[in-house]
Amino acid sequence: MQLIDTHCHLYNKEFTRDIDEVIHRAEKEGVEKFYLPAVDSESHDALLSLEQQYPGKCIGMMGLHPTSVKEEYVSELKRVEDWLQRRAWVAVGEIGLDFYWDRTFEKQQYQAFHQQIEWALHYRIPIVIHSRESMQESIGVVREHQKGDLRGIFHCFTGGYEAARQIIDLGLYLGIGGVLTYKNSGLGEALKDLPLESMVLETDAPYLSPVPFRGKRNESSYLKYVVAKLAEVKGVTPEEVARITTENAQKIFGS
Repeated sequence: MQLIDTHCHLYNKEFTRDIDEVIHRAEKEGVEKFYLPAVDSESHDALLSLEQQYPGKCIGMMGLHPTSVKEEYVSELKRVEDWLQRRAWVAVGEIGLDFYWDRTFEKQQYQAFHQQIEWALHYRIPIVIHSRESMQESIGVVREHQKGDLRGIFHCFTGGYEAARQIIDLGLYLGIGGVLTYKNSGLGEALKDLPLESMVLETDAPYLSPVPFRGKRNESSYLKYVVAKLAEVKGVTPEEVARITTENAQKIFGS
């Protein structure tokens, strides 16, 4: 099976000691590419370093995460803009809205989200969206900008069927990860009648490990557990899940 982890933070400090082993284990399970979302300027050096360490395999995105939208968000956005001008990127991400932890900078989160979507449209690259406790609000922002050219992924999709349908109808993809394996997530039921052609796989490593590793550090080799569960939900083979989701990822990122 050929797999793509469309969203993983392998540059995080949790992987500093054993990143080579983490990559090797994932490769043994068929994971050929690892897409790395930026969070804020503090993540840039580690992300760029991992890209250089594994050229063509670990591939970075550029963006400002909504939980990093604070007092200094204007200068943080300027750094994102500078990087987007400096070199080619496969996506603007991860960007969006997060109303789970704190809504102090809600207005600024919206401003940052809108601005970064405009940059993605300008550079003709997709967006990767974080929408924790803000699914409908995030869908609404995307709808404002969707004139036929906006592409991307709703990363870590955990919503219901109706939200998924809205996202698919807007021409975006659902990022499916370890939450699918959680007994009470309800995600399997939401995805049962939706097309695999609108889904991609992700781990969000080191977060959101699938069962049987829930609560432990996640890594890209665990993508196989998401594949197995999605195959069960959809009533198809794991090979079919791998083939279709990999093709989808290649369409989105252009490689």
